[in-house]
Amino acid sequence: MNLKELAELLKLSQATVSRALNGYPEVREATRQRVLEAAQKYNYRPNTRAMGLATGKAMTIGHIIPTYSQNDVVNPVFGEFIAGASQTYSANGYELLLTVTQTSDENQTYRNLAAKGAVDGVIIHSPRKDDSRVQLLQDIGLPFVIHGRVNDTTLPYSWIDTNNRRAFNQATRLLIDLGHQRIALINGPVSLNYAWLRQQGYEQAMQAAGLPLDSAIMIGDELTETHGYRSANQLLNSEDPPSAFLVSSYVVALGVRRAIAHAGLSMGKDVSVIIHDDELSYFQNNDPEPQFTATRSSVRQAGVLAARMLLDIIDDPSCAPLTELLEAQLTIGASTGPLLPSARIKH
Repeated sequence: MNLKELAELLKLSQATVSRALNGYPEVREATRQRVLEAAQKYNYRPNTRAMGLATGKAMTIGHIIPTYSQNDVVNPVFGEFIAGASQTYSANGYELLLTVTQTSDENQTYRNLAAKGAVDGVIIHSPRKDDSRVQLLQDIGLPFVIHGRVNDTTLPYSWIDTNNRRAFNQATRLLIDLGHQRIALINGPVSLNYAWLRQQGYEQAMQAAGLPLDSAIMIGDELTETHGYRSANQLLNSEDPPSAFLVSSYVVALGVRRAIAHAGLSMGKDVSVIIHDDELSYFQNNDPEPQFTATRSSVRQAGVLAARMLLDIIDDPSCAPLTELLEAQLTIGASTGPLLPSARIKH
C-alpha cells in the first residue's frame, strides 16, 4: 500500500497522512492515532526516496565503526543496540547506513557524509574519555547522539548511557557483603569511558570497605569470550587468586565460567561471579532462573531511545541537548555465594 491508497482509505489528504506519520504537531492527536493504526493494520511502509525529496532530508542515519573496534560489528551487544535503533528508524521512515572505516580515516568519513548530505545524523559508539568526535561533529553541523558519555569535555552534547559507576559499585558491595575481599575486575578497555566508569565504581566500593586495590586483578580488553577465559585462567592460577569476579559482559562471563570449570571449581560455591547483563536476546539469563547474578540494563531499549532522541534533534535542531541516564537493576542468580573456608582456592 502506498501513501495515496492509505490517504484514500482514510478519506484524508496525502499531506495530512504524511504529517501524521511524521509527528507534525499541527495534526490532531485523534487523527494521528487513526493514521498510525491504519498504517500498522495495512502494513504501510513509507517510500524513503519520496520522503527525502519532500523533506529535503536523506532519511538515513549513520553508524560509523572504526577498525580499532571492528569486533563491534559482530559483537552481540552492538547488534542488539542496532536492532533497537532500527526499530525506531523503520517506524519513522528512516534507513540505516553502517560504515566500517580505517581508524585514521574516521574523522574524514564523518566529514564526507556531512558534505554529501548522505545522512541526517549519526550515533557515536564506544566513546573514549577524551573524544575528539564531539568537537568535530559540532564543527561540521552534523546532528549526533552518543551511546555513552565523554568525560573530558565541557562541550554540551546529547547522550544516553547506563549508570555504570553506580552499577559496579553496587555489585562490588554485594560481593563484599558476602565476605569476599579479593575481587577481580574483568573489564573492557579503560580508554573507553564506560569501562573507566565501571572501574571507578568498583574502586570506590573497595576503598569504602577498607580493602586494598590491586592493579594485577583489574584486567581490561575487548569484550570477548577469549578475554574472559584467558584473564580468569591467569588469575585463578596465580599465587593469590581472587574468590570473586566482577565481569563487564555476558560474553566475557562465558569465558570466565569456562576457566572456573577448567580449574575444577564450582561457580557460585568456590568462586562467585557478577556480570553486567545487557539483556541480549541470544544469551538469556533468566531461563528458568538467572544463571548469573547481574546488573541488568537492556541495550536494545537503549538503541530505541537513542534513535528516538536523534530523530527529535533532527526535527528540531535548535533544541537543547537531550540526555538520559538509565539505571541497571541488580538481580541475584546462581553465580554468587558467601565466602566459606571450603571455597578458598587451593593449589
